[in-house]
Amino acid sequence: MRRNLIIFIKNPELGKVKTRLAKNIGDKQALEVYINLLEKTRAEVINVEAERYLFYSKKITEDEWDIIFFNKRVQKGESLGDKMKNAFSQVFKENGQKTIIIGSDCYDLDAAIIKQAYTLLDKNDIVLGPANDGGYYLLGMKTFVPSLFENISWSTSSVLHKTLSKAIELKLSYALTKELIDIDNIDDLE
Repeated sequence: MRRNLIIFIKNPELGKVKTRLAKNIGDKQALEVYINLLEKTRAEVINVEAERYLFYSKKITEDEWDIIFFNKRVQKGESLGDKMKNAFSQVFKENGQKTIIIGSDCYDLDAAIIKQAYTLLDKNDIVLGPANDGGYYLLGMKTFVPSLFENISWSTSSVLHKTLSKAIELKLSYALTKELIDIDNIDDLE
């Protein structure tokens, strides 16, 4: 079965990334933190055997994400849910099966966790990586389930709970990876 990995990133621009964290440490340091998160994410995903799709928030740029290893795309949609749904739809149409999406906000997300998520998809319809803020840092599916992205208040503490409720309602089997810290504020950073 084919494996696909979608990586969502924001274009690293001063004042546009880690804005909640920037309130405590300033825009320049917040950008440095985000660039470090991007570098760590890139180093980990390069060790995952999958077709890799890098979705930028605004535009495709020439950067350290080499096109030899990453299919570069741009996120499309209004909400985060729309953007993820569109990315999954696009990748499933091209390659089908076993697709995982991750962001770049969890420093502790490593290749081993992503590989574990693919293994969990062998026996489950979906897999989620819970984040400490009530959201998730990873979502994987064997088949595309668009309704998992609908009617959710994104960037709130109820995202994971609401997604799991939908999975149960749809009679989807699911598994969870370990909870990680999503770096949003100064407490998460420390």
